[in-house]
Amino acid sequence: MRTPSHILVVEDDSEIGLLIKRHLVANDFKVTLARDGAEMDRLLASNRVDLILLDLMLPGEDGISICRRLRASSSVPIIIVSAKGEDIDRVVGLEVGADDYVPKPFNPRELIARVRALFRRVELGGLAAPASNGRLTFEGWQMDCRLRTLHNGEHALVSLTPAEFNLLQVLAERSGRVLSREQLVELTLGQFGATNGRNIDILISRLRSKLEAGGAAYQYIRTVRAGGYEFVAPVARDEQPA
Repeated sequence: MRTPSHILVVEDDSEIGLLIKRHLVANDFKVTLARDGAEMDRLLASNRVDLILLDLMLPGEDGISICRRLRASSSVPIIIVSAKGEDIDRVVGLEVGADDYVPKPFNPRELIARVRALFRRVELGGLAAPASNGRLTFEGWQMDCRLRTLHNGEHALVSLTPAEFNLLQVLAERSGRVLSREQLVELTLGQFGATNGRNIDILISRLRSKLEAGGAAYQYIRTVRAGGYEFVAPVARDEQPA
């Protein structure tokens, strides 16, 4: 029997927290509630957590700071669930490392759909053919598509969120091809209805900063005016048996 996925809900409003928990449990998820960042840290230290639902307006450390801190050391999927629903709030949340953003008030069925979509992206990579099950290498960098890891030319592990890894894999597998934002949405997250072209731009920016920090040149991901994006480094495949 499969172990239920464990979701940590970081929400200081007890009524909203219990509402979210009730709907998640009814859909066969294991759920733990935390009221703030400190309680979240204690729970993470002693529990396996598969996904975090994170409010922004929390007592003490705010959700943006928590998300940024988590992303510096972990690739655990994060969905921000917040009453701060302006476009700038969504953009900031994605820029600091969240994988999705659900504004309050929300439709519980939509929240469940977003959670399931993110789990599917993590488990399946969110990739249409020709998804690799082996390794992709480019100029000393190595992506292990089965383990979902990226190492730079000095063999150091570079932390990527699930959405960042999916996007980099899609680009690298199609090196030399210009992909529009619409194509990237479809190949990564769009089939689950969880993102749009603006989110792709944010993910590209995050990928570039991480590749540059690892010694990669900015032009690895080239912006094509009125076209989209192109991965320009030659990529070699080392497939593993399925």
